[in-house]
Amino acid sequence: MKIQKSFSEQAENAVYVVPTPIGNLEDITFRALKTLKDVSVIAAEDTRNTKKLLQHFDIATPLISYHEHNKENRGRQLLDRLETGDSIAVVSDAGMPAISDPGYELVTSAMASDYPVVVLPGANAALCALVGSGLPSDEFLFYGFLPRKKKEKEAELDRLKKVPATLLLYESPYRIKDTLISLQTELGNRQISVARELTKKFEEYIRGTADELIDWADKAEMKGEFCLVVEGASGASVQENNLWWSHLSIVAHVTYYMDETGLSSKEAIKRTSEDRQMAKRDVYQAFHVDH
Repeated sequence: MKIQKSFSEQAENAVYVVPTPIGNLEDITFRALKTLKDVSVIAAEDTRNTKKLLQHFDIATPLISYHEHNKENRGRQLLDRLETGDSIAVVSDAGMPAISDPGYELVTSAMASDYPVVVLPGANAALCALVGSGLPSDEFLFYGFLPRKKKEKEAELDRLKKVPATLLLYESPYRIKDTLISLQTELGNRQISVARELTKKFEEYIRGTADELIDWADKAEMKGEFCLVVEGASGASVQENNLWWSHLSIVAHVTYYMDETGLSSKEAIKRTSEDRQMAKRDVYQAFHVDH
């Protein structure tokens, strides 16, 4: 067990996790600005992007890149700097580092080496989107980005469809429509809120059912980063999701998965057996032999 008293320890040899604005520069805190000025170096996801922020607030602290592709080697270099007495601020392009952004590995490495890690509060797109969605906020699950590959995405949504909590997802403008279709297919026609360009001039919330949002996505121009807030599974919707296939024969059930989701017959049989709580061999028999 380890106990960290963040404000009784010296500021040297510490990692500061500093959230940055997700759009509107006025959302940065006084404490974040002071920290960025006081540390020895700032580890930034994209130094070009962070340089604009620092120039806006007249901060001259040196920058070093720390991102998904160099985090292993650069992480070791940053730990070496902590050992020499440097303090480090880690920032992402926008929002809270380590939340669907680089930072987690540096935080855990610093902790493992007994260096203090001090997390500052600040902007976060997912929580803004949740509160602005109108959907229940008493219980929520932050997921982040769904997998890009279709089968992996469907597998994750199949896992999430029974979760009663409101779901928080991130998505790019290039995949938003496909993701809405996947949500409708796997979770049903739930209430969804899409938030885009949060805190910026063109901030927008689009709220409605999955069907309505798919229709919107057919016509709208997709720009900016998106946060999706998805209604959780109620008792009724869980039962509906479990029994959507009740009017289908076993053969039609397997065929649906093959035709509509591109699964192989083996995977389709597996999914059908899970839906119906049947042995896979019995579904195989019905699909390959009996018909």
